[in-house]
Amino acid sequence: MDIKELAVNAARKAGSLLRDNLGKAGRIEFKGAVNIVTELDKRSEALIVGEIKKAFPDHGILAEESLEVASLSSRRWIIDPLDGTTNYAHGFPVFCVSIAFEEAEEVKFGVVYNPMLDEMFTAGKGAGAYLNGVRLSVSKVNSLNHSLLATGFPYDLRTSKDNNFDHFSNFSLKAQAIRRAGAAALDLSYTAAGRFDGFWEMKLKPWDVAAAALILKEAGGTITDFKGAPFSIDASDECLASNGLIHKEMLEVLSQKGC
Repeated sequence: MDIKELAVNAARKAGSLLRDNLGKAGRIEFKGAVNIVTELDKRSEALIVGEIKKAFPDHGILAEESLEVASLSSRRWIIDPLDGTTNYAHGFPVFCVSIAFEEAEEVKFGVVYNPMLDEMFTAGKGAGAYLNGVRLSVSKVNSLNHSLLATGFPYDLRTSKDNNFDHFSNFSLKAQAIRRAGAAALDLSYTAAGRFDGFWEMKLKPWDVAAAALILKEAGGTITDFKGAPFSIDASDECLASNGLIHKEMLEVLSQKGC
């Protein structure tokens, strides 16, 4: 089994598990004031990790709900078994599975699967991005005023001043509309598909963005930090993604302070 086949099959199996158990999240644990993990997060992760270990036992694994599995290999899998856990725990059907394959610290393949709509977003480095086999391209909207944006808020929003409220307020006055759906990997994938024109968020983790960032770039999008510097899944604390045409306008808004 090759990398792409494994990633797609594992994402589909995990997605089916999540879809079939929606409304039955089971035990919920709190990792912070509002940050939770459910039994299904863990079951989904165990399923994906099991598939990877069976096929590639020497590969490293970075998954949200487990300690990192280090490896002497230059190959690593980055997994979010359930992006949108809060949605899932409340029975709100907006969530996904995200799996990325990295080699020599570069993401080579990524998959984001939305099981509720049976949407499989995939991308290979230099090979384009696809939705259920159809080539993706970012939108052609060239004005922030006409743009539909997406964002999210960090889990420490109650205690940190860096909570995105100021940016949300500023963008609300500049964009056509903003959506906050609660699954960053889907937001980025939807930007790749042209459903959103831009997305910004802070304090994301590698598993939130590894696969979807590649999908966005392979669809022709632009991704940076809030100052326009290159985005890194491991080092960047800020994520700004767009169709490229409104990126400069979004950077200008992000440079503002207050409301």
